[in-house]
Amino acid sequence: MRLGQLLLVLLVLSLYSCKEEVIGENPYSGGKEPLGIKFGTALPEPEIASPGSEVEVSIRGLKKFENNYKFYVNEVEATVLAFTDSTARIKVPNNASSGGMSVISDGQTFFGPLLTISGKVSADGSFQATVGSNSTIYDILRLPSSNYLLTGAFSDFDNKGNVKVPIGGIAQINSQGAYNTSLNFGKGALGSINSVNRLSNGKFLISGFFFSFNSTRGKRININGIATLNSNGTLDSTIIDVINPTPNDFRKNKDTVPTFNGGVAGVIKKSFVFNDRIYAVGAFENYLRVFYDRSTYDTKVYDRTKIKQMVCMTLDGAMDSTFHFDMATKQSPAAGNGEITDAIQQADGKLILVGSFSTFNGLPAKHIVRINLDGSVDQTFKAGAGADDNISSITYNATTDKIIITGSFTTYGGTAKKGVAMLNADGSVDNTFNFGTLASGSATFASQLNNGKVIVTGNFKTYNGVIRQGFMVLNADASLASGYNNTGQFTGRVYKIIETTSSFGNPAVILVGSIQRFDNKKFGNIVRVEIKN
Repeated sequence: MRLGQLLLVLLVLSLYSCKEEVIGENPYSGGKEPLGIKFGTALPEPEIASPGSEVEVSIRGLKKFENNYKFYVNEVEATVLAFTDSTARIKVPNNASSGGMSVISDGQTFFGPLLTISGKVSADGSFQATVGSNSTIYDILRLPSSNYLLTGAFSDFDNKGNVKVPIGGIAQINSQGAYNTSLNFGKGALGSINSVNRLSNGKFLISGFFFSFNSTRGKRININGIATLNSNGTLDSTIIDVINPTPNDFRKNKDTVPTFNGGVAGVIKKSFVFNDRIYAVGAFENYLRVFYDRSTYDTKVYDRTKIKQMVCMTLDGAMDSTFHFDMATKQSPAAGNGEITDAIQQADGKLILVGSFSTFNGLPAKHIVRINLDGSVDQTFKAGAGADDNISSITYNATTDKIIITGSFTTYGGTAKKGVAMLNADGSVDNTFNFGTLASGSATFASQLNNGKVIVTGNFKTYNGVIRQGFMVLNADASLASGYNNTGQFTGRVYKIIETTSSFGNPAVILVGSIQRFDNKKFGNIVRVEIKN
C-alpha cells in the first residue's frame, strides 16, 4: 500500500473512533414534546349531525389535558360534554358547517375526521354529471325538452370526448345531468363559447371567442365569435358560388359558409336577444361582415366597421346601424373607458353593463350603466354616484325584480356597500339588504332565488365572524339563513345559476362555472344543489 493511501485509511479510522461531539448549540433543543393526543380511526357517531346535537368522537389522550384544550368542528369551537380515555362527547355548535374536527392544546393542532352537518342544503347525489367538464362552463340554457345546453371553454364532458372528436365548448345534458347526444354538435367550436341563446325560429345563437364550428381543427376559419346553429345542433350554413374557382378542383367552385354573416374582431362576453335583434357586448372594436361576392374559397374579404364594446345585429348577422352607431362619423360613440366584465338584459330590452369603466359614451358611469335600445346611455337609471371600484358580476331575477352586483367596491350610490349590493330594477340601492363583513377573501358571484333567498359564492372564509367557506345562503335582508348554511368548503367561481328541482322533487339549483369543490367534495365545474324549503 502506498504511503498516501495508508495515511488516508488512518485518517478515516481516527474520525470514526472519535467520541460524538456537538459543536455549537443543538438546533433541535427546546422543541415541544408530543402530547399524545390522537383521533381514532372510528367515524363520529352519528356521522351526520344537526347543529345543537351530541356526537361521540374517538380520541385518545385528551383527558389529561382537561383544562388546556379547545375542540373545533370546521374551525368553530365546540363544547366537550364528557370524555373518557378513548372518547369525547361534544355538542355540535349552532353555526357549524360540514368539515374536519380538530383539537388545539399547548399550541399544537391535532386533526380528526370529517363531520357532516345536516341541513337544508346539500349536493344532489342523484345528479349524473359526475365527472363534469375539463374546463370552465360559462353558460347554461334550459331547453323546452327539459334538457340543458352547457357552453364554455371545455373540450370534454363526463369523459365522452376524445382527441378525434372533442366536445368543443358545447354539450347537452338531460334533466338529471346525463350526457345526451340527441343534438349533433360534431366537434363543436374551435375556441370558447361564452353565451348561448335560443332564437324565436328555434335555432340557437352561440357567441364568445371562437373561429370555426365542427371543422377540422384550424382548417376552415370562417366564424368571428358568433354563429347560429340549427335546431338539431348542426351549424346553420349556406352553399354559395365563389369567384375565381380553382381549375380542375370542383370542390372549390362552391363553398359552405355560415348563414349568420356577422361577427367581431375580439371577444363577445354576453349576447342577448330581444324583438329578433341580437345584442352582443364584450371586448372588441370592430364589427366584421364577409363580402362573399369578392371572396374565394380560401380567402375571405371582410367589411370592417369601427364599433366598440356593443353591437346590434339582425338574425342573419347584418349590423343594425340604429344601435350604438353614428351615421355621420361611420363609427360608434366612445363606449366605456374600461372593460365590460358582465351584463344583463331587462324585460324591456335595455342592457345593464358593469365593469372597470368610469365613463360611457363620454358620460359619467361609475362601473355601471344602463343602455337604451338605440345604444345611448339611459340617464334615468338611478345609480347615482355608482360604485367606487370595479363591479365584476351582475345578476337579475325577473320574479323578484331585483339586481345583485358583486365586486371590489365599498360604496354604491354614496352608501356603504362592501362588495355585494342589491339594487332595485331602476338602479337605486335596496337598503333592506344589508350585506355584512367578509374576511380572508371576497364575493365573486351572488344571485337572488325566486323565494327571496340569496346565494353568494367566492373565496371568503367568514361572514360576520361565522365560518362560511366560499358558499352561503342569505335571507332577503342579508342575514345568514338558518338551516341553510351547513355545507363545507366551496372552491371555484360561479358564472351562472339556474333554478330547477332535484330527482326527489325538492327545490334545487344548478351551478356552473369554474368549480372544483362543493361541500368538501370534488366537482367538474357543474353541481346540482338541493335547497329544501
